Amino acid sequence: MNRGANRVALVEDDEDLRASTAQLLSLAGFEVVPFASAAPALLAIDAGFEGIVVTDVRMPHMSGIEMFRILHDRDPTLPIVLVTGHADVEMAVDAIKSGAWDFLSKPFDPDALVAAATRAAAARALALDNRRLRALAEGSDQSGLIGRSDAVGRLREMIPVLANADIDLFIEGETGTGKELLARLIHRAGKRARHRFVAVACAALPDALVDGELFATVGDRGVVAAHRGTLFLDDIDQASRSLQARLTQLIEERAIRGGRDPVPVDVRVVATGAEAGQRAEDAIAPALLYRLAAVRLRIPPLRERREDVPLLFAHLVDLSAARLRREVPPLTQDARDFLSRHDWPGNVRELAHFADRFMLGLDAAPRHAVPSDVTTPLPDRIAEFERDAILSAIAATGGEIGTAIERLGIPRKTFYYKVQRLGIDLKSIRRQG
Repeated sequence: MNRGANRVALVEDDEDLRASTAQLLSLAGFEVVPFASAAPALLAIDAGFEGIVVTDVRMPHMSGIEMFRILHDRDPTLPIVLVTGHADVEMAVDAIKSGAWDFLSKPFDPDALVAAATRAAAARALALDNRRLRALAEGSDQSGLIGRSDAVGRLREMIPVLANADIDLFIEGETGTGKELLARLIHRAGKRARHRFVAVACAALPDALVDGELFATVGDRGVVAAHRGTLFLDDIDQASRSLQARLTQLIEERAIRGGRDPVPVDVRVVATGAEAGQRAEDAIAPALLYRLAAVRLRIPPLRERREDVPLLFAHLVDLSAARLRREVPPLTQDARDFLSRHDWPGNVRELAHFADRFMLGLDAAPRHAVPSDVTTPLPDRIAEFERDAILSAIAATGGEIGTAIERLGIPRKTFYYKVQRLGIDLKSIRRQG
């Protein structure tokens, strides 16, 4: 629970009752700030007050009802518990209808007061978290890398340094960490932004199509389309040996061989791959890796930078709200618990799916969620996540594969490569649909 939400502003003009109530709440774990009347309480309880209010209704100069109305105008989410005499119950009920949190009749049961304060503090903690997430989202750089961790900060600092440095880059990281986003940010920040960023899904490019799709010397696709811009080679560690050999030659000569004379190209190459410990030692031919890795950047997984999760979630919820044309709902306790305890094997991409589920009011913990203490190998967990994400997208689009691919945000060839690797039977799915 947010520690500030555990504070109670206790407003009671009876000194003995104020002292005994303060002791009761203190023993229950609350930090009590006592006031003898409404006036000093109103001076202390501004719009930034993080706790809750427990107030008597009948007090000299200003009643608890009048104070409630002023405080409610300042912050409608502030929980206020009213303590009333028998004659004031009707007024208290009207106040509840106007937004007061709860009321207790004198003489009240001590356990009832503690229970009411506990529920109010829990609600206050959720409201404060929602407020904090909104502030983080509004204050973040919507076009850049989102996060407050040291690792993300260092990557942000590298973007302007590398933007106009004509050297090739190799970006390592797990699936869904944002490797392509970083590559695009570097491209946009430099002089090559005036020209194209051409993305090639190496894992989904069969050798039979390499010449026509990537190394054609005429037309407007592949390497020639990236002239004076950036050639982005995604999943270079999953490229075939023959494709890696051709790319090695391209990077060495900055020219396309195929016709009578080589065709010069001015391209900056940015490649991505799995982290060194998660790919086979010989997944990338040494000759290619040495030429690519003039600068190597690593994007750490979310489990290594948990402080980034709330800010990323707030950003992704905003994007989801705009896309779905919905108001952002309050953060629930289930969602907050899941954000803090989940390992996020699918990283930012998985968090984006969770933001969509949250916006649609679906269950907080997706079916593919795996507790952090299981022993399932990480590659298996990532495969489970990808399979669930693909099946969910197909189901959500009524079997429209093209629309599902757009929703997943991956190239068509990558989609079919993953479908084949994960053993997803599209024909069976279509028949069932």
